[in-house]
Amino acid sequence: MRYYSLNHQSPTVDFREATIAGQAPDGGLYFPEQIPRFTPEFLAQLPGLSRAEVAYEVIRPYVGACIPEEELRRICAETVDFDFPLVPVSDRISALELFHGPTLAFKDVGARFMSRCLGYFSQRQAAPITVLVATSGDTGGAVADGFLGVPGVEVVILYPSGKVSPLQEKQLTTLGQNITALEVRGNFDDCQQLVKQAFLDATVAQHRQLTSANSINVARWLPQQFYYLFALQQWRHAAPPVVAVPSGNFGNLCAGLLAHASGLPIGHFIAACNANDAVADYLRTGAFAARPAVATLSNAMDVGNPSNFGRILELFGQQHAALSELVSGATITDAQTQATIRRTYQQTGYLPDPHGAVALLALENYLAEHPAARSFFLETAHPIKFPEVVEPIIGAAVPVPDSVAGLLSRPKQSILLEPRYEALQEFLLR
Repeated sequence: MRYYSLNHQSPTVDFREATIAGQAPDGGLYFPEQIPRFTPEFLAQLPGLSRAEVAYEVIRPYVGACIPEEELRRICAETVDFDFPLVPVSDRISALELFHGPTLAFKDVGARFMSRCLGYFSQRQAAPITVLVATSGDTGGAVADGFLGVPGVEVVILYPSGKVSPLQEKQLTTLGQNITALEVRGNFDDCQQLVKQAFLDATVAQHRQLTSANSINVARWLPQQFYYLFALQQWRHAAPPVVAVPSGNFGNLCAGLLAHASGLPIGHFIAACNANDAVADYLRTGAFAARPAVATLSNAMDVGNPSNFGRILELFGQQHAALSELVSGATITDAQTQATIRRTYQQTGYLPDPHGAVALLALENYLAEHPAARSFFLETAHPIKFPEVVEPIIGAAVPVPDSVAGLLSRPKQSILLEPRYEALQEFLLR
């Protein structure tokens, strides 16, 4: 498999080169030259396969010969060694819970896969690799956990000060070792812009080998296809499902669309957005306009100019008609998010996090007009990550899972950074 830049000004590369570089030299995102197809036999056998086998079969064509089979099978097995249950919420809606990994968020899959790939590739690198990543919430913790202690890899995480939840902040600022957290006085778009500038900085390139662990990196983006296959393993209806995806930087939805292009039977996708709904507007109107991010209760989706939207357009040949036929957009307000959490908890006992609530309401609105459809939404994070939002709504404390209870007492370690590129450049050139 070869990968080309969406800016079409850089040479093609293999999986190893794309993973280590993160972004193409011309500033574009890498995209695979071919979309693999799932065989009918694989899809027929899907319910009976192990998660590790499914992950290996999905990712193998994208990796090619860059990682030996035995090593890739080990990486896949370690990546998905926790549960991905499809939990009924109502008679027509289920939640695909993606928060049973070590940091209680869906980002664990991509971070674990990429960290293990990069750990393998770093054995052939003369100099250390620096993973430079911006986070709006869950990416930072997942990357920090996935890369902690990986030899030959330093991790630098930029996050917006005061705009991630307390547990999210603890997950990315308390580990130490090879993990450094830069607390930016700005929003996520500021963090992402700083990271993009660093990748285009020739001076920094002479000093550090940079790569990114955002979903701009193919090794973070591509494994997100696994979620959709794990859901279909548990699907018990004849008709393909309608799937609602909480959407911020759009890597998750883009991976689902890639799996669909490979032949996975999904009937329709909903891009569930909060007030940061530039892509939802595009799906409705055919016109895209990036805009400044605004803060919402579903903070990990507070992205005004999502990076992976370019990949989605590429997948559909830049054709709005083809994309909007398969994907519809939805905009959910904070007030609607709160009401959905309260109503769902009171009526069903199920407690969605703010991001899952956005997708759940978008799905309910869609189903009201499609009475025969059956569906699931992606529950991307455990509600304990957002207690300041969830607990006042339900009037009770969210139980803290044992896996993260110890984090809350650890001291925060971060470096304050102004949202100016000169400040980041100075840090990277130390």
